[in-house]
Amino acid sequence: MQQLSACDHTREQLRAEQVALNEALSARRVDYRNARNAREAIAIKLESARAGLESLRQSIDRMDQQVGQLQGRYLELSEDLARGDAPVKQQQADRDVLLKNRLDIEQRLAEARKQMDALENQRRGLDEQRQHAINQCDEVREQQNQVKLAARETELRLEGLQTRINELGAEVEALLTDLPEGDESQKVQAGLEALESQIRSLEPVNLAAIDEYTTEAERKTYLDQQNADLEEALATLEKAIEKIDRESRTRFKETFEQVNTRMGELFPRLFGGGHAHLEMIGSDWLNAGIAIMARPPGKRISRIHLMSGGEKALTAVSMVFAIFSLNPAPFCLLDEVDAPLDDANVGRFSDMVREMSEQVQFIVVTHNKVTMEVMTQMMGVTMREAGVSRLVSVDLDRAVSLAVEAS
Repeated sequence: MQQLSACDHTREQLRAEQVALNEALSARRVDYRNARNAREAIAIKLESARAGLESLRQSIDRMDQQVGQLQGRYLELSEDLARGDAPVKQQQADRDVLLKNRLDIEQRLAEARKQMDALENQRRGLDEQRQHAINQCDEVREQQNQVKLAARETELRLEGLQTRINELGAEVEALLTDLPEGDESQKVQAGLEALESQIRSLEPVNLAAIDEYTTEAERKTYLDQQNADLEEALATLEKAIEKIDRESRTRFKETFEQVNTRMGELFPRLFGGGHAHLEMIGSDWLNAGIAIMARPPGKRISRIHLMSGGEKALTAVSMVFAIFSLNPAPFCLLDEVDAPLDDANVGRFSDMVREMSEQVQFIVVTHNKVTMEVMTQMMGVTMREAGVSRLVSVDLDRAVSLAVEAS
């Protein structure tokens, strides 16, 4: 019994020691965990300190280079100062030589200008003489042309008379003998002069009218053919324009109705209610304008320029998303669209961006944390050193997976 009591007593002691050891072990584990966290924190601080030390070393190297450059410049200035006024005197002497050369050049330039003015005056005189000679040549040429024309008219009259005599079957000598003399000749001469006066009263006869008529007739035929071709091309073009206008009106009307329907679906989702639609301003589909009529929740229908900044932004986003849902583009850039929105509207806007990102790749410029939460990748610019920018890119999905693994 005494041994059993001793064993029980010993067992109780061992249990007490085991409990104490387990508590000590738990405490040591806590201390170990705290020490490990402290070591990691110290390692991060050490890495940061190393980076700062490296930056300081680079700054010291740059300062050493600047000091070396300043010392070299100081030595150059000291040498120049030691030489005294010799460079200044040399520069003054060079300046005097240059001034003298400048005066000589200006004098020669003035003489050259005088010679040029004289030559210009001489050229003007020669031009006047040449123009006078040209005018005289034109006058002589005109007189020569008139003489030639008169000679040609005389030749044509002689040819006409000869042709008339040949048609009558007479001879020139016989006609000459039959010509009247005395008063009769004067009467015939007066009749001829009267006939000539009547002929002169008519317009001047253009002897080249037949040739000109043939040329102009050929040109008229060519121009008529060109005009017919142009009219045919114009008719074809008008038909093409009518077809294009008809198809454009049809496609524009269909697209307008689709965008209007889609905008009516997206607007209530972004605003949490309300209604919006598009209206045509004018009857012609190709020249009419488009007005956006919107009614946010609890407000009357009004034009977009009567809304607040946030309401305008959401209405514009609904319009853009309606167009993108019908004809998606490769990517869409949204620059500070969520700036005038509150948290509730930003949440609905973010949900819409997440849904639309299945068809369109969005590039969003934002400072809103709610909008950042729906992004898959973030990019930013940081400046660790003054004047040195650095691009930072973070893949959020990858960062979340790494955080889960670390925990």
